[in-house]
Amino acid sequence: MRIFAVRRGDAVRAYVNRCPHRGTPLDWVADQLLDEAGRDLVCATHGARFRVEDGVCIAGPCVGDQLVPVPLELREGALYAPAEIEEI
Repeated sequence: MRIFAVRRGDAVRAYVNRCPHRGTPLDWVADQLLDEAGRDLVCATHGARFRVEDGVCIAGPCVGDQLVPVPLELREGALYAPAEIEEI
C-alpha cells in the first residue's frame, strides 16, 4: 500500500494514496497530487478534490468521504509511519 505526505508550514499530513470513490491512486503523474494552485489534493481518475488538512472530499463524486489518514511520529528529526496501516 502506498502512502503520501503533504507539508503545510510546520504541519505534515499523510494519507493512503487511494481515492475513496474508485480505489485508484490520486496521483496523475508520479508524486503529483496537488492542484495547480497547490491548495487541494486532486484525484487523477475523476477530479475529486480533497482538503490537505483533513483529507475530506470537498468536490466531486465522493463529497463528504475522506482519505485514509496515516499517523506520523516525529523521532529525532525524522517522520515515521506505522509498519501496518489500519484501513477504514
